[in-house]
Amino acid sequence: MVEKFVGTWKMIASENFDDYMKAIGVGFATRQVGNRTKPNLIVTVEDDGVVCLKSQSTFKTTEIRFKLNVPFEETTADDRKTTTVVSLEGGKLVQKQSWDGKETNIEREITDGKLIAVRIKFYFFGKYYF
Repeated sequence: MVEKFVGTWKMIASENFDDYMKAIGVGFATRQVGNRTKPNLIVTVEDDGVVCLKSQSTFKTTEIRFKLNVPFEETTADDRKTTTVVSLEGGKLVQKQSWDGKETNIEREITDGKLIAVRIKFYFFGKYYF
């Protein structure tokens, strides 16, 4: 159930994020800020089943609102325009972003009371990266 993700989660570590940002074409200056930013992720679920993921930091705040398994248009923190679908798969909250023939999958799961979202897969030219 998505309700287990509800709460405020503080990022404490990020691995290989710079490599991911390079692969998707994020510029140097934005990567530098992104590498230093440790946002909170605030997850809420409304009565009608709409899920809200808000990434909040001193640099930038982004928010997406969606229903599980329903595609929607997302503008990412680095201003990519993606078609996104979020689903529950094996207890994980999986966010699939598609744009310009590319795809990113972000898997979030709860492990030992912590939200783990380090598993990001980038698909481009028939190959997965990371």
